[in-house]
Amino acid sequence: MRPAIAAFLACSLTLATRAAEPGPWIDFLKGPPDLAFNKPDPLWTRCSSVRLDPANPKKLLAEPGEGVWSNLPKGNCKDLFTLARFANPEVEIEFCIPKGSNSGVKMMGVYEIQISDSHGQKRVDGKDCGGIYPRTELRPVYRDLDLGIEPRVNACGKPGDWQTLHIVFKGPRFETVNGKQKKVQNARFDLVELNGQVVHKDQVVESATGLNWTRPEPAKGPLMLQLDHGPVAVRKFRARENPAN
Repeated sequence: MRPAIAAFLACSLTLATRAAEPGPWIDFLKGPPDLAFNKPDPLWTRCSSVRLDPANPKKLLAEPGEGVWSNLPKGNCKDLFTLARFANPEVEIEFCIPKGSNSGVKMMGVYEIQISDSHGQKRVDGKDCGGIYPRTELRPVYRDLDLGIEPRVNACGKPGDWQTLHIVFKGPRFETVNGKQKKVQNARFDLVELNGQVVHKDQVVESATGLNWTRPEPAKGPLMLQLDHGPVAVRKFRARENPAN
């Protein structure tokens, strides 16, 4: 093989390998929140640590300082949407919730992995911690249309414990057919680990979750962290874009 051809093939292989590598990690908790999130609520504030309130296990107490973000003391502020948008996000979160609290993280803003206090439950469904949230409707009354997709195991920690979520998600694929976008492949949770245990693997989702199931699915979108359903603290929240295949 001629040296020039060999060099060209080697360069092409290097570029293809780089294109197939994950993108850089984006840490959403470093720096001012308005550099990471779209219109962050001023109630989304820093602290150094959190702990269960001895007088009320449904509350968290915050210590002044840096390193942890929370929606304390009320546990109710506007949801956060990242400025960064993803088609195939890999996400890592460390969170802490008190007894009975409820949160969640949504891939591309519409496919939700639930964060909730389901510690010790014998039976779980998509509304429990690590579950894929069900489809819902708002009228005539708010209700679930299915049970969502339950986690393989109940890996939820105790209220007040720091817990981890690792999510590898592939967004839906679209092709242009007769001038219109047509979905040719469903979205899929390649892997979801809660506290180191696999709760979903190669799990296809045919539509978005919650109220979003009636809307067109996006090809790319932000991550959303739910902060309006109870106290939650986060000390790690980062993501990167993975290759399509």
